Amino acid sequence: MQGLVTDVCIKRKVRDWIDVARGDEGRFKVYVQSGEALNTKHQRAYTAEGLKSTGAKQKAEDVEKARAWMCNNFYDIRMFGAVMTTGVNCGQVRGPVQITFARSIDQVIPLDLSITRVAVTRPEDADVVVGEEGGQGTGGKQTEMGRKAIVPYGLYRAHGFFNPHFAQRTGVNEEDLGLFWEALQKMWDLDRSAARGMMACRGLYVFSHDSPLGNAPSHELFERVQVRRRPAEAPPRSFEDYEVTVDDSDLPGGVALTRLVG
Repeated sequence: MQGLVTDVCIKRKVRDWIDVARGDEGRFKVYVQSGEALNTKHQRAYTAEGLKSTGAKQKAEDVEKARAWMCNNFYDIRMFGAVMTTGVNCGQVRGPVQITFARSIDQVIPLDLSITRVAVTRPEDADVVVGEEGGQGTGGKQTEMGRKAIVPYGLYRAHGFFNPHFAQRTGVNEEDLGLFWEALQKMWDLDRSAARGMMACRGLYVFSHDSPLGNAPSHELFERVQVRRRPAEAPPRSFEDYEVTVDDSDLPGGVALTRLVG
């Protein structure tokens, strides 16, 4: 009965925010989105580099040039990686940012609600069937039924990882990473709906390492962030029903904690 938010769902929200905030700039286009086939974007790389994308066997150096062009022009490829070997081959990219599924701290119970709409879909559904000899008509739908699923409340926790070695290969810089932190805080305002109208980032804690190989195991650092239910008989219905504590004392050498939210 745990609630789950997949990694691709979180990345989708990041992509949408980046597209709105910086998508009209050269280095911040979004690769995975509707409106244009992926192979068409691959072809743009070959065209921009003056390369041939057809042939029985493409040259490895041409694929590498196309891969570099894609990394330089698409934010989500630089950050999250991509498999671009479909049709027009632009290689594969392993992104430096990885995100786990977000899991609810407590069990959640989705509610399936019935709703009605004062409008019908098809014109024939609204037609009145006249009875024999001009009798009173029957039929003619006035409303249609639907369903809406909601979760009364859930506090979710996810973990993220940043690999500087992969970042160097894809060309990620400080501006890219700064935009990622900003997106995690602000992207919820672009995804409002009746079912998830109050989603928000309640805590964002970044452990930075002096060494690119890491100065401490990530799981030990994550364990310093604890989320506990406040004593209550009723199910949790707000963030105030929880207590979040972060132990920043005696951090391992070479590790710094930055509290962006919380």
